[in-house]
Amino acid sequence: MNIRTFTAIGLAFYISFMLTSCASIPENAEAVSPFDAKKYLGKWYEIARLDFKYEENLNNTTAQYSLNSNNTLKVVNRGYNYKTEAWEEAQGKAKFVKSDTIGMLKVSFFGPFYSGYNIIALDKDYNYALVAGRNLDYLWILSRKPTLPESIKQEFLAKAKTIGYNTDDLIWVAHDKS
Repeated sequence: MNIRTFTAIGLAFYISFMLTSCASIPENAEAVSPFDAKKYLGKWYEIARLDFKYEENLNNTTAQYSLNSNNTLKVVNRGYNYKTEAWEEAQGKAKFVKSDTIGMLKVSFFGPFYSGYNIIALDKDYNYALVAGRNLDYLWILSRKPTLPESIKQEFLAKAKTIGYNTDDLIWVAHDKS
């Protein structure tokens, strides 16, 4: 095997690793199973999150999920930037990591780059969800309505703390615009 072939194989493995390594889950978290993707479709309100650069200065944030013909999910995230006083929207896609019956997905808004999206708690009626990212820097609490019952809030916060999240850093999202 010549050096070019060896380099090409090494580069292919590296790229493959980089494109799939972000589709992970925090060490102490487990994705919901069984999971019914069809019940998860529709609009979700972001109740709380650990802030990061792509959602900075956003409130009134929502996520809309729909099924694509190739068994991936279309994701439309929307939020109101209270600094620029303008709505922002991002469209992406989500793919199941293992099976469509496990709430472990990888989501992309930027071409071939994916990040973990793991549903780690979900009520039986699919009204409330706790979602972990690839590590302890990403966490979302979602609801089908712009509010969340206190009992669900406390349950999700306790679960997040058990996994290792610092829930004091959560941003509680305002929903005051339509």
